[in-house]
Amino acid sequence: MAITSTDIRGLRRCISGKVRDVYDLGDELLIIATDRISAFDVIMPTGIPDKGRVLTQLSLFWFDLTKDVVENHLITADTDEILARLASLGVEDVESLREVLDGRTMITRKAKSFPVECVVRGYISGSAWSEYNELKASLPPRGGEGRGGVVLHGIELPGDLVESDKLPEPIFTPATKAELGDHDMNISSARMAEIIGEADAKVLQEKTLAVYKKASEYAASRGIIIADTKFEFGRVGDEIIIIDEVLTPDSSRFWDVETYKPGGPQPSFDKQYVRDWLLSINFNKQPPGPELPDDVVRNTADKYREAYRRIVGREL
Repeated sequence: MAITSTDIRGLRRCISGKVRDVYDLGDELLIIATDRISAFDVIMPTGIPDKGRVLTQLSLFWFDLTKDVVENHLITADTDEILARLASLGVEDVESLREVLDGRTMITRKAKSFPVECVVRGYISGSAWSEYNELKASLPPRGGEGRGGVVLHGIELPGDLVESDKLPEPIFTPATKAELGDHDMNISSARMAEIIGEADAKVLQEKTLAVYKKASEYAASRGIIIADTKFEFGRVGDEIIIIDEVLTPDSSRFWDVETYKPGGPQPSFDKQYVRDWLLSINFNKQPPGPELPDDVVRNTADKYREAYRRIVGREL
């Protein structure tokens, strides 16, 4: 059964995003990853069973693996501790919430988030590939040598890349955070520094690249390529920490090493089945989204569970 909405009486739900419902606990937050799924920035009416549990459990795995690189916002994801905390806040009949909360819920520190997405790319795909292609097409040929390098948001890249190519080294390509239903906008590191200040921008870039390096090296040992991913950071007092989710199929492109072949799009451990089906019915990319067929739901759920199994090394 998919859990697509939550309602905890006695608590104030401060955010209901594409996937997560967030409740205000004073100095802490209760974050529940539902089974909602979005495509083309439209939330579908059909949920994907276990999707929220995969997102939460993968985040917990990566939080632990990367805690020596950057602190995170986790306080506890233990269901018994969470239920006890809710009971102490006056929530009645907390045991009835166990099935909803189990495996998909965290209590976290409340941080002041930075208004940027910290994106790191080890391979060129998605919006970066589209931008690269447009820039490359605008360059004049250089005699018999072909086109020169392409400067993407202040970063010079080789002029002969193909879609999904591995980059010479990972690049940091931040983006502005969009409101629900809108698209994030890629920006340069210099523009990010103007938005949040040079000192904080430097820390975010260093932390992003360091987490990606450690995670991608681990994933490679499991036969998984992390093509790109995005992080969010926040401040608690004077400390900068990583928040929200980390290195999940919703925030990252995971590719199989065995099937990787540059020169076009790659199969991903994510919502590809949903996007492909929507394209096949000529979905207009406007809400409301259509109900998803059973086979699309089943195949998508299997992909999320496989991502967890391949990375963590056990079944969900």
